[in-house]
Amino acid sequence: MTDKRPEMQISERELTAMTRDLDELHESTFPGVRKLLDEFSANLAHITRGRPTGRRGFLMGVGGVTTLGVVAACSNNDTASTATTSAAAPSTTAGATYEGDLKVVALAAALENLAVTAYTGALDAAGKGTLGTVPPAIGVFVQTAMKQHQDHSAAWNAVLSKAGKPTITDAPLSITADQVKALGQAKSVPDVAKIALDLENAAAQTYTFAAANVTDAGGIMTAATIQPVEAMHAAILNFVLGQYPVPDSFIGVDKAVKPDVLTAK
Repeated sequence: MTDKRPEMQISERELTAMTRDLDELHESTFPGVRKLLDEFSANLAHITRGRPTGRRGFLMGVGGVTTLGVVAACSNNDTASTATTSAAAPSTTAGATYEGDLKVVALAAALENLAVTAYTGALDAAGKGTLGTVPPAIGVFVQTAMKQHQDHSAAWNAVLSKAGKPTITDAPLSITADQVKALGQAKSVPDVAKIALDLENAAAQTYTFAAANVTDAGGIMTAATIQPVEAMHAAILNFVLGQYPVPDSFIGVDKAVKPDVLTAK
């Protein structure tokens, strides 16, 4: 018997084109994310006191949630960690206090770091040959998605830093250990793709949750801007697995990672 491992369900040409579109989406929206987060940071007095930004901010927030739903639908229609024990190690944020919007910010940074951990682990496993033959286009997608998660994490951490809180340098989440364990057991590209897909779906839904649960307009709009990028990651992974994305008007929150999963307090 031959030990033939399953391959991805789309061509390298298709995956390359999708990855290029993904990169263009990120590069076109990320400057806006930085600007929104600067505005978010400017309202830190409101954030740390747990106050909303006022009537104008509330109205902007409602607009952000509406935009989130529409963009999510478009992304679904059109497209679609270092794996070591260090990811599960105690966070450098021990003793920190994250409250209100800042707890959601810390959660977002931690979740982005977990995605980086997963993709870095995938690259390490591919380099060691434990995943079998890895198409070059998969490597390019993984590197592209990983960089985008790193950008998002750095942006959220900038908010924590400006608020005088320790930044999130790892993945202090109660789900991290299980994710790292699953990644360590992966034996093929589809195995890794399934793990990454779960994380990307969770990230997209977490940003949907964040858009409805933060009080600052800048935070709402930031979540609404990042979410379609995470949704596109998930859509591409669905194509890789041959699971074509089903169009949906709104992304739910049943798989969202909630703030109580954050172990850095």
